[in-house]
Amino acid sequence: MKRGRAYARTGQLGPITVSPGRLSTTGYEDGDPFRTVLTLHGLDDAAWESLWEKTAERPEVADGMLAGELPPDLLEAAEDARVSLLPGYADLEADCDCDALEYVCTHAAALSYQASWLLDEDPFLLLLLRGRSASEAQEELRSVVLLQAIAGGLGSAGTRQDTKPAAPSMPDGIPAEEMFGRAPAALPALPPLPTPPVTAHASTASIGTDPLELLINGAALRARELLAYTHGLTAAPPAPLDLWRDCVRIAATGPDTRVLARLREASGNPQRFERAVAAWRWGGSTGLDVLEEVWTPPYQDTARARHALAAGWEQDELPEIEMHDNHWTLAGRGLQLRYGRDGRWYPYRQEDGRWWPAAAPHEDPAEALADLIDG
Repeated sequence: MKRGRAYARTGQLGPITVSPGRLSTTGYEDGDPFRTVLTLHGLDDAAWESLWEKTAERPEVADGMLAGELPPDLLEAAEDARVSLLPGYADLEADCDCDALEYVCTHAAALSYQASWLLDEDPFLLLLLRGRSASEAQEELRSVVLLQAIAGGLGSAGTRQDTKPAAPSMPDGIPAEEMFGRAPAALPALPPLPTPPVTAHASTASIGTDPLELLINGAALRARELLAYTHGLTAAPPAPLDLWRDCVRIAATGPDTRVLARLREASGNPQRFERAVAAWRWGGSTGLDVLEEVWTPPYQDTARARHALAAGWEQDELPEIEMHDNHWTLAGRGLQLRYGRDGRWYPYRQEDGRWWPAAAPHEDPAEALADLIDG
């Protein structure tokens, strides 16, 4: 047994399989494989029933088992039921492939020690070795506890006792004559009237646009953006829209002209609203980002754009371009290309000192510049 304990601590035994009435493991020694099995006699149904009846008489033990624990006092219930849960020396039968002469070889002894360590971690394995899994044991115990609770409410002859519970005493109250004879109390003050609705900025014109149609169109566009992302056509899913971007989106997707004034005021930034709507119409959400955001593109993108412009234009025809971050401006001509994070070039035209989106974006800056000049 001492050699078995030492062998158990070497880690040379493989995984242990626990099943009703059986413990088994495999291992290697000096390069030779072996299998060790310990068998244990299970309990019959009568023994289990007797054990659960004695366990149900101990509420703390029963509650612990039903809560997923295995209380130590279960062994006392087993003694009362004359059931042996813990295996004795004669209860275990060892079988090993090794050539050891001892009845209990080093491998079987090591398996016994490791099994005891497993029981310390999960005591319900003891019930499994005797023939009941944790769920089966809890279900059988729950049935016995329920039957005993039902039997406790019956008489000795098996019928309900004739004694009736005493009627609950009624609380002391106020006589009706006294209650109705009292003078009525003063009513509480009325709450203040609600404030009138704010209608100063509300439009008196009828709205001809069907709100449901706007919602359907918006949902369809949103679904298209999500589908493009799932198929790898866009690098990121569409971001949720705040109030500003949602007002711009609705205005850009063609509502009734009488709705535009309401959207402009609701957006919170009416001065930028028209340009933002134009940017959305030409380039969607990314087009609005190009209007509002200035960023520095990677050097590789800038070099590739320079090469594309040089290849698409004759050297003497290429206009002078001032480059500032992602804004490429044709000096003195009021024309500009803006590079978006989606890799496309957005044409802009200067009007009254402000830059306005002028055309649809292109992946080729030379094509975008040509359309901008021709337009």
